[in-house]
Amino acid sequence: MKARYRRFAWIGLGLAAVGIAVALVLSAFRSNLVFFFTPSQVVAHEVPQSRPFRVGGLVEAGSLRRDPGSLTVHFLVTDTAKTIPVTYTGLLPDLFKEGKGVVAQGRMGPDGAFHATEVLAKHDENYMPPEAKSAIEQAQRGPESMPSLHEAQAR
Repeated sequence: MKARYRRFAWIGLGLAAVGIAVALVLSAFRSNLVFFFTPSQVVAHEVPQSRPFRVGGLVEAGSLRRDPGSLTVHFLVTDTAKTIPVTYTGLLPDLFKEGKGVVAQGRMGPDGAFHATEVLAKHDENYMPPEAKSAIEQAQRGPESMPSLHEAQAR
């Protein structure tokens, strides 16, 4: 085989390998892609039936019910317009409370309930890191309580 044809063969093999790698990455990305929907979209049947998805909203007050002797919980998620029932088996996050935000990942069941495999509690929107909070408090007290540029550099 001439050197020219060998070079074309190696280029062709390289392009084929890159093409296969790109196809595998795109396939993995597509299988791990999870979309987010609101309860109104779930009620309107805008959700995928064959794939898992996420639903988010507020846990409706007074809707949390635990099955005795198991880790299964039932609650309602609302976006203030529509409400859907959610069933989850497992430990709930510490921040999970009625009236607070939640995101659940899972699938719609034939019974019309959302069967979650994972529940994420959303933290309070007003949360702020301690450093940022103290900086804002100092700024509200006035410029005399703020350290000068030279004092801050000396630290």
